[in-house]
Amino acid sequence: MEEPSVLDYIKSKLMPWKYPRVELPVAVQSPEIPAAPDQVVPLEQPSEALAAPAPEQEVKPPPEPLRPPAPVPWRSLAAIVLALVAQRSFEPPDRTWQLGVALYILSFVAMVWAFWSKEWVAAPIPEDERLPDPLTVHRTALLLSIPFILLAYLAFGGGLFNAVNLVLWYIAVVLLLRAFWLDTPRTTPVLARLRAFLARPHWNIKVTRWALLLVAVAGLAVFFHGYRLSQVPAEMNSDHAEKLLDVSDVLNGTYRIFFPRNTGREAFQFYLTAAVASLLGTGVSFMSLKIGTMLCSLITLPYIYLLGKEVGNRQIGLFAVAFAAIGYWPDVITRLALRFTLYPLFVAPTLYYLIRGLRRSSRNDFILSGVFLGIGLHGYTPIRILPFVVVAAVGLYLLHRQSKGVRRVTIMRLAILALVALVFFLPLLRYAQQNPDLFAFRAFTRVGTIERPLPGPAWQIFLHNLWNAMISIGWDNGEVWTVSIPHRPALDVVSAALFYLGYIFLFVRYLRQRHWLDLFLILSVPMLMLPSILSLAFPSENPVLSRTGGALVTVFVIVGVALNGLYNALHNGFSARWGPRLATGMVVLLFGWALLQNYDLVFNQYDTEYKQSAWNSSEMGQVIRKFADTIGSPNSAWVMGYPYWVDTRLVGMNAGYPTKDYAMFVDQLGTTQADPGAKLFIVNLEDTQAIAALKQLYPQGWVEKYTSGIESKDFLIYFVPVEK
Repeated sequence: MEEPSVLDYIKSKLMPWKYPRVELPVAVQSPEIPAAPDQVVPLEQPSEALAAPAPEQEVKPPPEPLRPPAPVPWRSLAAIVLALVAQRSFEPPDRTWQLGVALYILSFVAMVWAFWSKEWVAAPIPEDERLPDPLTVHRTALLLSIPFILLAYLAFGGGLFNAVNLVLWYIAVVLLLRAFWLDTPRTTPVLARLRAFLARPHWNIKVTRWALLLVAVAGLAVFFHGYRLSQVPAEMNSDHAEKLLDVSDVLNGTYRIFFPRNTGREAFQFYLTAAVASLLGTGVSFMSLKIGTMLCSLITLPYIYLLGKEVGNRQIGLFAVAFAAIGYWPDVITRLALRFTLYPLFVAPTLYYLIRGLRRSSRNDFILSGVFLGIGLHGYTPIRILPFVVVAAVGLYLLHRQSKGVRRVTIMRLAILALVALVFFLPLLRYAQQNPDLFAFRAFTRVGTIERPLPGPAWQIFLHNLWNAMISIGWDNGEVWTVSIPHRPALDVVSAALFYLGYIFLFVRYLRQRHWLDLFLILSVPMLMLPSILSLAFPSENPVLSRTGGALVTVFVIVGVALNGLYNALHNGFSARWGPRLATGMVVLLFGWALLQNYDLVFNQYDTEYKQSAWNSSEMGQVIRKFADTIGSPNSAWVMGYPYWVDTRLVGMNAGYPTKDYAMFVDQLGTTQADPGAKLFIVNLEDTQAIAALKQLYPQGWVEKYTSGIESKDFLIYFVPVEK
């Protein structure tokens, strides 16, 4: 039957006798649909429907608020893509600087456009604080420190550390710190909190995603710094021989303040290596040097993170430390195991506490900055530029509006910083006063005309060196094969592209906001490179990654600033659902690219380049050690001297005899006849004169060729049996 219509209903009402009755269906309200507002159920007489328990229904969360659609951040995407392509064109061997420069210019234009459009926005510099400072000192401690400072200064006159001058120095330092340090509200000591935590019956440990990210970065840092540490680099050079001889002096009880060997060196590394050799049982060896510098580099990384936080936020700190942890530049200067890594080690905390002290107007931070500056001056010679960097930072701060109201007290705090650093520097200050020529010799040979006249006008050489140092980050890091892969950029493609974008970003942000910290970060890079730039007498030595090493601290912070700006542009430039995902994906992609390239640079390219350039003294040492442990003795083996060949001291060190020099020359061969036992001579492949002399002196001997694991590093072994 067809459903009755409205007309049928009207007809049934008007003429019921003629048409069948039609009734409208009664609407039944669904329990899921709320009752109409005019349907009121009396509370005194609840209906059965209300009295019955309502069925459980799934409670749906309220929908996320819709974010208004933002324009796609195409300017930011164009900036990073163009920068990456530009930097990729700078990679050897097929380098085209014209294309790279053109693309970089377009990239900078896109980034500046994105900045002025409020698309590329990095985390703002944290707001200044004003911590209370009563402007008082502990007068008694200050007065007592003065005689101890003078006595310690006089006691260091012998050029050696001893119990008397160390005790006087220690008392002077403690009293001076007590005089200026401001007491803060007491908190529960760390040990007390640890004991309370261990005493709890139940431990509630909160693990956040951020903590896991930091742990992952720490793991990568340990891997990149420790992986194949004994093999990369494979060989020592003459500088290592000098260092290990100084370490031997320390272990034998000669505690110098300044070590005069090899034009003079500060003492920090030698005492650190001696401690490693004694505590870990690694002895006077290349590995002891490597472990010490690796620890120094790992300690630097947390301060790069903290410095990144101080100039922006924790995300900038994370990005900065992550790229520094895997960077080829910091890794190779660490693995070479000389003093180079001591430069960034003390730059990072000195700048961190200084910048935090200026922001918070904190005297204690200034004191800590002075402590690290003073200790750092005992490390690596180029750090002598750091006091000038500190003064420049404070000067920039005083010239900007951020210092309004605290300029006078800031100058006072800078004086305290300088005094603290001076007292920590006291032993070297005394040595420099007594031996000014030796203390400053190496630096003056590069800046002045002690060894050779300047090859041109000083100002022209300086500007040329400045240009070469600044482009070393993305173009050419120099020709010193021990601390670099010659003539390639100091950074990987991603890090270099981000650095240059970050550098331009800081400049344009400074033009808009006039914050002193942006300008300081810009200027800190060339200032910390000055130890290399000031090589006026030997401009071919500039750039070199060791003397510019302090700059890597702020270089990677600038990398973090740039990546944070790119992340924010992508995060805010898409929907609330896709923005965070795309931003995170971009960071992971860029970091993965950098990780793979840095791995190849360190463990393949640098390793291969170093092996081909260094002499294989370790293989010669193994030959002598095997000979000494079987049919010969350590004193009946020699290495025939040959021009520009292996350092014979290194052979002894690799053989396990760190103070023995195995050099022997043709005119001295007669002295070897005093030993009637078996003899072993290691000879250069091209040294026909030595072979002829050995055959004449020991006709019963025979010669064999030792095939090295490195191509073109073979050598000859001339064996003389026991005389009968």
